[in-house]
Amino acid sequence: MQLTAQATTPVRTGARDADGMAVASFILGLVGLLVLNLFLGPIAIVLASVALWRGTARRGRAYLGLGLGVADLLVLVAFMQFDSTVSWSF
Repeated sequence: MQLTAQATTPVRTGARDADGMAVASFILGLVGLLVLNLFLGPIAIVLASVALWRGTARRGRAYLGLGLGVADLLVLVAFMQFDSTVSWSF
């Protein structure tokens, strides 16, 4: 007699978390181009790096998040050079 049911498919929570991190890095990198580049850019870079390290199935989104995070910081540096301040306005 068996008291517990056997799982038919293993649950891949680590992969789902990595996929979620890849999508979050893409979204944060995209939003960071417009607002809060100083905070959202590094967060997007870290999330994309962790997602790639964990072996996400959404590698394209992770690479886009990584690229957008770097672009956030480059936009911030460009505006800082232009305005000579840490913040920028229109």
